[in-house]
Amino acid sequence: MTTTEAPPGSLPGTARAARPQERTAQRRRAILDAATRVFGERGYNNGSLVEIAEIVGITHAGVLHHFGSKEQLLLAVLAHRDEVDIERLATQQRPVGAEFLSHLVATAQANTERSGIVQTYAVLAAESVTGDHPAQEFFRGRFAVLRGDVADALGLTVGAPASDERVVAAASAIIAVMDGLQVQWLLDAETVAMPDTLRFVIDAIVESLRRSVAATP
Repeated sequence: MTTTEAPPGSLPGTARAARPQERTAQRRRAILDAATRVFGERGYNNGSLVEIAEIVGITHAGVLHHFGSKEQLLLAVLAHRDEVDIERLATQQRPVGAEFLSHLVATAQANTERSGIVQTYAVLAAESVTGDHPAQEFFRGRFAVLRGDVADALGLTVGAPASDERVVAAASAIIAVMDGLQVQWLLDAETVAMPDTLRFVIDAIVESLRRSVAATP
């Protein structure tokens, strides 16, 4: 059996096929980065695909080629934000109980190094409550999952069921503080210490829950 050697400098078929795939992935990432910037600065409704395309150096049609529509691009931006957080946890065991609460503080610390993503999240979360905003279901689902995760962590920490009304209320309060701190920090980063303030609030809520649970017959 004989084989035909490839000409010098040529690449095997799989390698040649990989290059367009790599270029596509790089282009999609560039579009996501540009969209994160534009949506963060102008919001979804006022941010335009034309501006996003100009930042990347492609046409409006080029953006649609990769994401189909402005709505799909928005959802991809939100999913990309979550992927960044998942990558940070990829090499770690998922924290539970008090460790999960500490993870929230660590996330607040990490957010101080990525103001663009924080701004995009804050703007789009606020916008999502209006009309038929395309991100409304995303944020409704996200808050539901996060509320459940925080309630689970609080329940394990204080020795109460995650379904306890006090625990659920405390979980909602922690999420409210997290998001509110992000807005304050975006407006005055020199004054607002997100991680320290969040740690203070979580500790106070945990202590209050412990006293309440201990006092329950």
